Amino acid sequence: MVRTPLTPEERERGERLGRLLREARGDRSMAQVAADAGISPETLRKIETGRVPTPAFFTVAALADALDLSMDDLVGRCVPVASPLVPPLVPPLVPPVAA
Repeated sequence: MVRTPLTPEERERGERLGRLLREARGDRSMAQVAADAGISPETLRKIETGRVPTPAFFTVAALADALDLSMDDLVGRCVPVASPLVPPLVPPLVPPVAA
């Protein structure tokens, strides 16, 4: 399977996620956080450094749980507000078309 290249926005989002996870980890060891999340320290290292800019959902969820972060907070801090990747909660009103 050929993976499509990541866009600059996807790479930037991965870097933001990595920074957020490093900050949340604080002085806890990478090995301890990885063990708490059920992933390898190498996987955590790759995510934190942006080498894995699009980690699997369940990996992110496990890390959020291990670091006491909410998924809403992660999305809010990793995805720009005007991102087309996050659909609006309420669809825009579309005026009816006159016949």
